[in-house]
Amino acid sequence: MAKKSKQLRAALEKVDKTKAYTAEEAIALAKETNFAKFDATVEVAYNLNIDVKQADQQIRGAMVLPNGSGKTQRVLVFARGAKAEEAKAAGADFVGEEDLVAKINGGWLDFDVVIATPDMMAVVGRLGRVLGPRNLMPNPKTGTVTMDVTKAVEESKGGKITYRADRAGNVQAIIGKVSFDADKLLENFKAFNDVIVKAKPASAKGTYIENLSISTTQGVGIKVDANSL
Repeated sequence: MAKKSKQLRAALEKVDKTKAYTAEEAIALAKETNFAKFDATVEVAYNLNIDVKQADQQIRGAMVLPNGSGKTQRVLVFARGAKAEEAKAAGADFVGEEDLVAKINGGWLDFDVVIATPDMMAVVGRLGRVLGPRNLMPNPKTGTVTMDVTKAVEESKGGKITYRADRAGNVQAIIGKVSFDADKLLENFKAFNDVIVKAKPASAKGTYIENLSISTTQGVGIKVDANSL
């Protein structure tokens, strides 16, 4: 632990907490100050001036990053018949119906994404208490309730990320791994930022992006100047 805190102190010394860095500078610093012994995830965090209690100010969706997320997603699909075969052919890790409901209710959670065909939502609905709090419930807004299971599985495997604003207006998202080239991380960052900017509710007043930072797993938060994107 002493070694870790020493590395953390060294990382903190390199970051000027009073400064908002350009996206390029922030990415370079995040890579430089990362001291994790594994290929850490690079994450961005937005604090938005929105009131999520208002129905028109809720921000939620999904997108495929230009360079992928670097994370291998384990995809579970609720489908039957031909759609189940389609999901298997597309590379889904787990495909089923009632059998998977029983397994998940029994405590099994070895998956990252849940996709369902619309006809299966009555079955999946029984898992609301388990999947809901973990943000795993299939939703048409994120493209995870669909008849096009091939597209949904391929996108999830190919770097699709989901995002949603919490009660305080915070949105967090993965934009890649430390091992990514800086320009690839920047491209992913810009693509995600465009999505956030376009999602600005018409009724939101004042400064929309109040705070923006980038960090790596276990790393320090680095403030980013939103205008640099």
